[in-house]
Amino acid sequence: MGVTDSLVAVILAAAVAVALIIGILFSDHPRVKAVLLGIDRLSTHVGQLFAWTILALTGVVVYEVTARYVFRAPTTWGYDVSYMLYGTLFMMAGAYALSRNGHVRGDFVYRMLSPRRQAGLDLLLYLIFFFPGIFALMIAGWHFFALSYAQNERSMFSPSGPVIWPFKGLIPVVGFLMLLQGIVEAVRCVQVLRHGAWPQRLSDVQELEQLILAAAEAKGAEALARDMATRGDAAITGTTER
Repeated sequence: MGVTDSLVAVILAAAVAVALIIGILFSDHPRVKAVLLGIDRLSTHVGQLFAWTILALTGVVVYEVTARYVFRAPTTWGYDVSYMLYGTLFMMAGAYALSRNGHVRGDFVYRMLSPRRQAGLDLLLYLIFFFPGIFALMIAGWHFFALSYAQNERSMFSPSGPVIWPFKGLIPVVGFLMLLQGIVEAVRCVQVLRHGAWPQRLSDVQELEQLILAAAEAKGAEALARDMATRGDAAITGTTER
């Protein structure tokens, strides 16, 4: 890593430190909570948008298989397009999976811990492994993209040789999205250390909205409002469970 890369890593670390300090000091402020959910929404929208690439990937694979085995005329571009579509889907869903707490973990141990211990372990791992790894991904990914763009790099795996630098350009973008979502998750860990319970994430908020709509449809908006004024959230769950 050169001097410039080291400087970029220091700048990224400083930016993350400032964001974490602000998030920690004002973690209970409504605007901070809104920002956390806003980043959740960004990760969700990006993940759901690029989820449509699975349809394109399916179409490419079906076309390639049909052309190869039915018409004996395999394409020269099917393999390149398929792995780039799959790589795009895999990378652009990373922040979305993190926002929904969907990444693989050792649940058989983790779930037996108290929320505070879970948060403490998560925060430690974010600081030691996640953020340094993301810095490396962003810096190295940018170099991969810049070199590929300068050379107008093309794939070596097929005769058609489609350009590959747009695919590599996704690497630093994914790193930035993962960095934003990682800051959000680290702030949530601090909230748990303070209050002893995991705060709401976007999926929880969306689920609550769906429960409220279902309860309002079942018993009427005015009746639900009166019931919630006296019973709180129990008015929602009690309605939807019947």
